[in-house]
This record gives sequence, structure tokens and C-alpha cells, in this order.
Amino acid sequence: MDMALQPPATLGSRIRFRHLNCFLEVAGRSSFVGAARALGVTQPAVSKTIGELEATLRVQLFERSRAGVRLTAEGEAFRRHAGPAVSELRRAIASVDPSDRQSLATVSVGALPTVAGQVVPAAVLAARGNGLRARIRVAVGPAVYLLAELRAGQLDFVVGRMAEAAEMAGLQFERLYSERVVFVVRTGHPLALAGSGTLASIVEFPVVLPPAGSAIRPEVDRALIANGIGELRDVVESASPVFSISLLKSSDAIWIISRSVVAAEIGEGGLVELPFEAGIASGPVGLTTRPEGLPSVAADVLVAEIRSAVPHPETARPDRATPARAGGQ
Repeated sequence: MDMALQPPATLGSRIRFRHLNCFLEVAGRSSFVGAARALGVTQPAVSKTIGELEATLRVQLFERSRAGVRLTAEGEAFRRHAGPAVSELRRAIASVDPSDRQSLATVSVGALPTVAGQVVPAAVLAARGNGLRARIRVAVGPAVYLLAELRAGQLDFVVGRMAEAAEMAGLQFERLYSERVVFVVRTGHPLALAGSGTLASIVEFPVVLPPAGSAIRPEVDRALIANGIGELRDVVESASPVFSISLLKSSDAIWIISRSVVAAEIGEGGLVELPFEAGIASGPVGLTTRPEGLPSVAADVLVAEIRSAVPHPETARPDRATPARAGGQ
């Protein structure tokens, strides 16, 4: 039967939950191997399941290459609808099992590096201590990736610095506090000595910058240009606190980053904040959600703990006002 004439009900009856779940894992990881590990099956099983789905839909969902896999245009379109559909199905299953609703639920959180080291761990521990039994999945990455996952229904909400207005279009943002961007180095760094160096001195050292696509990178770039620093000689881009902190402690590199990412290291004396004023405005950090709001009671519980876990008022000013629609302001 020609697919154009095939009744939708017939086509839909051939697609199983395992097809959709497998598709979303491969799409999210851009890897059949990674999806197989996450699902606890073999790579051939993943390939077979995706092949069945593509045969049923009569479209190619992924482009395969030695570098990995990526979604085709048809795959992107299918993901936009499949992600929210699977999320709704999971919530529906949990909602009809009064004996164990929370343990069936999964709360999927996107965390920018700004909050991944302090706010989110504190909130998870508090939620567990208060009886939250739902499985908690935390994905850490740049804003562009996390917001795409949020729109696709793979994340319930994202915590971190607000992205550029164009990236926030159609989403909602609730500001929790403001965050400073700082210049940090190892203890004993030449620029950490009293009275030594100015902002212009950073060109003489390796500089670790947030990667392109991160929430604070545009602000950092604008501030450097405004201060007459047009081009840095030695740049490393990284979103990994583990890598960046290790690099700083082993070299004379300077890291430009949101302060909460390095607050613990500064407090313990491993890193030092340089007294440079680059004119980088404090940025809003908070919760980004889809317009329909949080998808489950479990997500509500974790969000409440995140609101309670915001940093101390040095850089944080809690703001519990009604969430404003981002992107249109």
C-alpha cells in the first residue's frame, strides 16, 4: 500500500514505545553505541530498532558516517513531536499508579556549569532528604544544547544563566539570582601578586574562555573588545570545570567564568579572583521551562529545592516573582 494512502491508524499501530525511546536516545547522544549503553542493549539491537522505525515511516531519520550519526531534516521534524509525546506517555503511566507514582517518574534536569557544582547537587540532596523518590537525570552542557533538549521534551527544565533572547524565544524564564563573571588564576600566579598587572595584562597569558554558544560568551567577548583587547594570543575554550581548574593549577592560565563555578575553589584557597573590573554586567540565573510549565509533581518538588538552594546574597538576589515569558522582552 502506498504510504500516502495508508491510514494513519495503521501506520501508528506498527510503532512501539521501544522504537520511540530508542530513537530519542540515539538522537540525544548522536551515537548508536552511546544509545545502546544507555538502554542496556547491544548496538546491533539499536540498529535493528531504528531500521524498523525508518522502514515503518519510510523515511531516513539519521545520516550515518564514521564520525557518528546526525538527524536528517525528517529526523529533526520527527524528534520535535516524538520527544514531548514520550514524555507525556511516561507521565501518564506514572499518574495511574497510586502505589508508586514517584518511583516511576523521572525528573530530567538541564544544568549549565554555572549551577552544576553547587545549586543542583544541593537541591537534589535536599529533595532526597525530603522524600522525593523519583529518578533524577541531570544533563550538563552549554545553553544551546540544553534548550534544544528542553524544546524536544527530553528535559523538564533547565537551570542556569539566561541565554540570548533569540535562543529563549517561546520559553519561560524565572530569575532566581544574579551572577558575576570573574577572572581567576592559581594561587601564586604573577597577576595575583598585590598591585601587579592590569586587565590588559591578560594578553600575556593563556586564557580559558567559555565556548561559543555558552550563555556568557557574548558578554565576555563584548567586554574584552570594550577594554581594547581585540585578540588574545593563546585561547583555550572549555565548558568543563574539571579540565579548566586542572589547567589553571598547572599553568599561568587565566579563566574567565561565572563565579559560582569556582566559588568552592576560591574559598579553599586553590584559586584566586583577580581584582579586574571589565564591565561585565551581572547576569540573571534561574529556571527555564516550556510555556506549559513543569510536567510533574516530582519536578515541582525538585524546583522548590532549587529555589531554596540559591547562593548566598554576595552574588545572589532571590526573586520569586511570577515567571516572565522570555524572548519577548
